Amino acid sequence: MPRTRFYVLAALAFLSVGAGSLALRKLLEGMPPIHTLEDYTPSLTTRVYDSRGTVISELSIEKRALLPLSKIPVDLQNAVIAVEDDAFFKHWGISPKGMLRSAVRNLLARRVVQGASTITQQLAKQIFLKPERKFTRKIREVLLAIEIERNFSKPEILQLYLNQVYFGEGAYGAQAAARNYFGKEVAELTLADCALLAGLIRAPRGNSPFFKSENARKRRSFVLQRMLSEKLVTAAEADAANAAPIPLVKPLGFDAQAPFFVEHVRRRLEHKYGTAAVWRGGLKVYTTLDLEMQKKAEEVMEKALTEFDVKAQVEHEKKIAELLTSGEPLPPDVSTAPLAKIQGAFVVIDIKTGAVRAMIGGRDSQFNRVTQAKRQPGSTFKPFVWAAALGSGMTAASMVDDAPLAFYTDGRDWRLLEGATDQYSINLATQPFAASPDFKIWVPNNYDGKFLGRITLRKALANSRNISSINLITQIGPPLVVELAKRAGIRSELEPAPALGLGASVVTPLEMTAAFGTFANGGIAVTPYTLERAEDASGKPLEGHVPSDKEAMTPQLAYLVTNLMKGVVQDGTGRYASRLNRPLGGKTGTSNDNRDLWFIGFTPDLVAGAWMGYDDFTSLGRKDWTGGSTVVPWWTEIMGAILKEYPKRDFPAPSGIVFAAIDKEQGLLYQPACPKANKLLEAFAQGAEPKEYCDPNRKGPAVIEVSTAALGSTALPDGGYGQLRLSTGAVSPAPAPSDGELEAIPASGEDADSL
Repeated sequence: MPRTRFYVLAALAFLSVGAGSLALRKLLEGMPPIHTLEDYTPSLTTRVYDSRGTVISELSIEKRALLPLSKIPVDLQNAVIAVEDDAFFKHWGISPKGMLRSAVRNLLARRVVQGASTITQQLAKQIFLKPERKFTRKIREVLLAIEIERNFSKPEILQLYLNQVYFGEGAYGAQAAARNYFGKEVAELTLADCALLAGLIRAPRGNSPFFKSENARKRRSFVLQRMLSEKLVTAAEADAANAAPIPLVKPLGFDAQAPFFVEHVRRRLEHKYGTAAVWRGGLKVYTTLDLEMQKKAEEVMEKALTEFDVKAQVEHEKKIAELLTSGEPLPPDVSTAPLAKIQGAFVVIDIKTGAVRAMIGGRDSQFNRVTQAKRQPGSTFKPFVWAAALGSGMTAASMVDDAPLAFYTDGRDWRLLEGATDQYSINLATQPFAASPDFKIWVPNNYDGKFLGRITLRKALANSRNISSINLITQIGPPLVVELAKRAGIRSELEPAPALGLGASVVTPLEMTAAFGTFANGGIAVTPYTLERAEDASGKPLEGHVPSDKEAMTPQLAYLVTNLMKGVVQDGTGRYASRLNRPLGGKTGTSNDNRDLWFIGFTPDLVAGAWMGYDDFTSLGRKDWTGGSTVVPWWTEIMGAILKEYPKRDFPAPSGIVFAAIDKEQGLLYQPACPKANKLLEAFAQGAEPKEYCDPNRKGPAVIEVSTAALGSTALPDGGYGQLRLSTGAVSPAPAPSDGELEAIPASGEDADSL
């Protein structure tokens, strides 16, 4: 019998050992190799900086930064050890005494009221194990903790833990927590801050100062008491920290700053490096943005557009009231619903480098109207017509007709209707073809319904004369204008038709603004860009900006066009901007039917473009709401703040430019017998200045007025299109291309790389 019992016990012991071995083997199966901790890199935060080194955004799945232990305050290290694992420097990965104490307390309470995990166990759980409430997971945690302690020093374990532990509000690690709760760098944390953060680890939401401030205060006090008990602080230090206020409101986050610019940069980075690198790789991205410029621009533009919304709604309600009073049904295109918010776009570019200093893509959504919205530029496009004319041998003093004209089409091309220089001759010439469905007439018009006769190119541009623009582009040929605009920086497709001179082809605000910068930069076209350099998490350079520029036109031609655009600000449609009291060139623009309002202006240092319009291409309404009256004021207010840091200096005249006093009405050399008020110092390419003197007996051209009713159209400022209704009742539409469309340009290819 004793022998039988021995065999039974031996068999049971063997089975127990075997079962234990199998269980241990099963527990060890799939256990991660501890040496992976040596190369462990958690998901890090990519930080985006402005041109002055200020963080403007953080991109991450988990807010996190990886710091050496020497960069983490000793107070935070001590606070975490005191409250989470006071025997950290004494145990070998686990605390049997703590586990026994915890088990007894949980048994008495009949629920889990106290944990027993050491810092090493917590690290093992956070990095290697799933958040399961299973006994097997706990055993694996213990085994991993022991293995970690065998392979790593205490400081190494503490460093990994403080960079990994979750502090709540999406913040992983000490650096992210410092930013998240206090808006500080981790090195700036006080003892009170450190105690509060240490108290969050056990229950981030339950002890959050933003949601349960009293809990946070009590928990901080408890942490300080533990530090005092462990002789890590003095009583005076603990009392002072206890008296410090706790943060009740989350500091302003970086995500709210320059959202359109940051989104543009993010798309570019993801296209080049992939999503994982951007959101997990901890890149350091140094951009061209000037955050102070950006903030001022956002503030002024939002205020101006909000005020416009109020005025537009009043006009809308007034129009509906008038229609209802008339007793007639509302037209299909008129709704009684409140108007949508007006949208706007604004961008500032450094003239010499192409660096984008500010970018506002709209008032909501992620659709960036600076880079993605293609709209008609209206008369903002005219400087390219004038540049082509000057490059073809004309001068600022050359005369151009501002008189009625008409075009007809044979179904393929639009041709000038010869001899049709007034309304009567137009009617007479087109009457025989009025009944033909294939015969169409386009009669462009000026904003004011007037024709000034023969005027100088300077006067025509300053006052944005549509007919003069069409006459110029007809004389020099639309293809020449297209070629010059492309060299200057326009990338969108341009239709080589007479209406191009009125801004009929659609473009983005970014390319228009950059192309204007070519004039200010002495004819050198620079590619706009947003990224100065990028580094990986270890500081290794990934890329740096490589300048891209080319000569688009001669310095002399660029200066002559710039000099003409100075006249737009001094005496023309953009004169409101002259309040800046500095040398400034620019051009206003209003597209067909008041759908788009523009102003692009520049100094020798910066070029800035502004646009307003509705996303659905609705007309802005009143005829007097133009680029000059509506956009230029808020553009001027923004630039008034931005340009305070820049000296007042004029555009330097290159060699080959001469100045001559001319009669600004006749475009000839001035002599004292002519009216003194007409004297103007004009710039010319050397040898191109006038050779004849003005005639003192010559009178100015008579102003011809043509009512818009006679033309059967609504004349628009800065680039509207006219159309003729013939007496037979046939309607001949203008050959203007479509008014444009919102086009989402993917962040890929040349555009993405250059920006």
